[in-house]
Amino acid sequence: MESRAKAMGHAVHPMLIVFPLGLLCTAVVFDILHLFTDGDGFAVAAAYTIAAGIVGALVAAVFGLIDWLAIPAGTRAKRVGALHGLGNAVVVVLFAVSWLLRAGADGWDPTVPALIFSFAGVALSGVAGWLGAELVERLGVGVDDGAGLDAPSSLSGRQASAR
Repeated sequence: MESRAKAMGHAVHPMLIVFPLGLLCTAVVFDILHLFTDGDGFAVAAAYTIAAGIVGALVAAVFGLIDWLAIPAGTRAKRVGALHGLGNAVVVVLFAVSWLLRAGADGWDPTVPALIFSFAGVALSGVAGWLGAELVERLGVGVDDGAGLDAPSSLSGRQASAR
């Protein structure tokens, strides 16, 4: 099933998810560095990367929803896609709560609850990411019809099935 939202022949959603996923994981790394060093810069960096990750996740979600709506009802792909989307929505909420708990702190210093929310968010993002990979790699969602090792370039203007 081909993606409904494409740019230059490629699905938009998988191109966009790398940014929020990377930013939110990096925020957790900054949190860990802050715990070990007590460096205020790491706390501020974590807060900014969480904010950027949330914005990026919301943009990526729009394109994921467009593709999910095109999946036929009653299929395993529709169910896996729903779990993937709901899981990622919970990830965004967990990080948003973590960010809000930091916002009132002096220098964005994360409280224990803020850390718990962000660590839970990054753990859940791994599960939701696995479900996204299941959609693409196992169920073929977002993969061009006729895709294969000798398919023409997406920039050629020809269908993947044209050989």
